[in-house]
Amino acid sequence: MSYFTIAGSMILLVTLGACGSGSSGSGSSGIKEIAVDPMKNRGIGPVDSITLGTFSPEMAEAGKAIYEEKCTACHKPTENYLGPAPKGILERRTPEWVMNMILNPTEMIKNDPIAKALLAEFNNYPMTNQNLTEEEARMVLEYFRSL
Repeated sequence: MSYFTIAGSMILLVTLGACGSGSSGSGSSGIKEIAVDPMKNRGIGPVDSITLGTFSPEMAEAGKAIYEEKCTACHKPTENYLGPAPKGILERRTPEWVMNMILNPTEMIKNDPIAKALLAEFNNYPMTNQNLTEEEARMVLEYFRSL
């Protein structure tokens, strides 16, 4: 009788363990499960449209200085840390979304589906508003282009 109890308990444990956490089986962040196209989402904030134009090394250098002063406590340029790495961000997000995330992180985390998913992916560690101006945020964006 104890053999059946042990065997039944093991089957129950294996069955429950196979249920997982309810993910779709992608094995990565929930971002892929969002129905919003990240390359069409402009985010929520003051930036509706931006034209990047020719890369400006001077602007990127100024943006790097701002990034190093304001962002490196949580972000590393080329690897995930407390927040995501900015390297390649413009291959994953629109420039407007990036600017709005820099300028308006509180509102973005509350209402933008991609920002909400990133918050969950990075252990609910919210991005702090660094109170940058649009010009400073644009410089940081130019630095991201250089990575």
